[in-house]
Order: sequence, then C-alpha cells, then structure tokens
Amino acid sequence: MANAKTIPTNASVDAFIDAVQPEAKREEARVLNAIFRRVTGTEPQLWGPSMIGYGDYRTVYDSGRHVHWMRSGFSPRKAKHSIYLMGGYCDDAAAKEREEALSRLGKYKTGKSCLYINKLADVDLDVLEELIAKDWAAMNRIYPKD
Repeated sequence: MANAKTIPTNASVDAFIDAVQPEAKREEARVLNAIFRRVTGTEPQLWGPSMIGYGDYRTVYDSGRHVHWMRSGFSPRKAKHSIYLMGGYCDDAAAKEREEALSRLGKYKTGKSCLYINKLADVDLDVLEELIAKDWAAMNRIYPKD
C-alpha cells in the first residue's frame, strides 16, 4: 500500500505563514490561524509543504485504506484560501448543519471537504468561525480523541 503524500512535518507554521505571498494573503493567513487556534485550542502543524492542520485523526476507509489526516485546517493558496472542514465530509448530520451556516457565509465555493474563499472580506468571519467550531465538534464526536 502506498504511503500518504501529505503528512505532518516539523516545519515551522509561523515561518511558513511569514513567507506567504502576496502580503494580503499572508495577513489573512494570520487571521485564519488565530481563528483556528481559538476554536480548536490546539497548536497548528504543517502538513506537507503548504497545509496548516489542527489536530489529527485516524480512520480506515471501507476499502481498507488506513488514513491519518488533520481534523481541520487551511492552506493560504495564492488564488484562494482552502479551508478543510472534515466533519461535513465524514458525517451527514454535520454536512446538513454546514449547509445552513454556508447560506449566511458570503461568497465562497466548495469541494468535497474544502471551502474555498478568495479573500476574507468576501465572508462573514463570525459565520466562518461558527462553521469551523461546528465542524471541530463534529470531528470530535465522530473521532473521539484518545
């Protein structure tokens, strides 16, 4: 079985954020980091070269594949911020709850477990924090911490 390509690293999250370009994305990454730290109560860890994760979990898919992944996190990409909300991906009830909050968020796009935001000014930060908090709670319910 192949090993996962994106794994937690010991690289400095602060150094990574300090290097984000352009400057506007760097400042927004600092805002997102503060929100995630406040909501999760955990220290961030760099996953691969560009994903900032908070907490982790392990599971086995129906296919038998073992997965070690972040509970939540984000990546400050040049075009859009990618925000990883795993709870709605892992649980139908969490997905339904997320849809209601998304209706109040502002301008965004979604993928399976990702929320894409061009710039933070496009969204209501209180609703974003609510989304992250609900998702974090769902992940803790689905995958209790050891």
